[in-house]
Amino acid sequence: MDQVNVGLCGLGTVGTGVVKLLQSHADEIKYKVGSEIQIKKILVNDTKKKRDVIIQPEWLTDNPEELVNNPELDIIIEVMGGIEDTNLLLEKAIRNKKHIVTANKDLMAVHGQKLLRLAKENNCDILYDASVAGGIPIIRSLTEGLASDRIQKIMGIVNGTTNYILTKMTDDELAFEPVLKEAQALGFAEADPTSDVDGLDAARKMTLLANLAFKMEIGLDDVEVSGIRTISQEDITFATSLGYTIKLIGIASIHNGKVEVSVEPTLLPKDHPLALVKNEFNAVYVYGEAVGETMFYGPGAGSMPTATAVVSDLMDVVKNIRLGITGNEYVIPQYEKQLKENDEKYMQYFIRMEVDDEAGTFQNITNVFTNEKVSFQKILQLPSDKEKMAEIVMVTHKISKQQLLNSRENLKGLDVVNEIISCYRVDGED
Repeated sequence: MDQVNVGLCGLGTVGTGVVKLLQSHADEIKYKVGSEIQIKKILVNDTKKKRDVIIQPEWLTDNPEELVNNPELDIIIEVMGGIEDTNLLLEKAIRNKKHIVTANKDLMAVHGQKLLRLAKENNCDILYDASVAGGIPIIRSLTEGLASDRIQKIMGIVNGTTNYILTKMTDDELAFEPVLKEAQALGFAEADPTSDVDGLDAARKMTLLANLAFKMEIGLDDVEVSGIRTISQEDITFATSLGYTIKLIGIASIHNGKVEVSVEPTLLPKDHPLALVKNEFNAVYVYGEAVGETMFYGPGAGSMPTATAVVSDLMDVVKNIRLGITGNEYVIPQYEKQLKENDEKYMQYFIRMEVDDEAGTFQNITNVFTNEKVSFQKILQLPSDKEKMAEIVMVTHKISKQQLLNSRENLKGLDVVNEIISCYRVDGED
């Protein structure tokens, strides 16, 4: 094959980066894959819009049929986003024997397994390394570099927006809302930031990573998700005084064949490598049975970092076409899905509560935790701004989530407990 023809769905930030990269690195790409890669069609909403990239006018179309039904096109690159409509579009393309490269983690988290099966039936590839952590090759590392190992745990910062917000809240001692507005003004956060700040974006990425790491079909509904809206400056101050940094962390782990996947605010020791990842950067820790700890760090989004991952996947598809080995990306899950129950999930917790500042209060609270066999690594008591009130901050030793839930429920029944203000996971020690 002297030339491979490509259709591009979307010419926004990432799509523009893909075109620029294919043009500026054309000679290197041809040398590495043995074929020239040529864009033939680009699907856009407005064909008349002025673009920040050199393209031929005849490439542009607002009709998706000109891509999915075009016999000249070998590969479709999808970087336009969306879930249901995009899924239908890619299904049609696959049935027409077109290979797919996508950066769409939302689509892959919801419909990925079905699309991968359909691609295998049609001898097509679907590659999606760009869908998680932008320019960090984490998916490629799991499927290739660490393929011989048994992955025990994946833990990381996989959303740049929330990491930027928490960095500013911590370093500049600012509240959530003004930092969110600043992030929106700088383009780090969307006008509607719900998916990012409520943890859904990170949850979709962790779904994809858990599927690959543990070789079982994990769904988005299997991920426990908490966002960062409730994190206050006071939480950060208390965490800092105890030697921690708060990050939104995605965690996927397996023990005795059972899996847990979560995205939640997590306190990390200040010297933990993930605690040192700032602003919009991403980082992912992978714990392998054989390799031990490895860490992947880099930009989690942006035009050229994400485009680099997209074009790398594109090059792999071209190599597979030339070798005649397409359609082998999907592997039937090796194991049946088994999820941990709450009494099998062990971790430390940071608990902050407002209580009556009177004799006997601490004893009543201690009795609740003692009954659940909960012990503490750190305890801090400070006067509250409210009259006759105090704040207690505790860091437990490792306990089950069920012990935590039972303790919280029993604390609510105490007259001396005015409010359980916050409760976050602690990781990285004990």
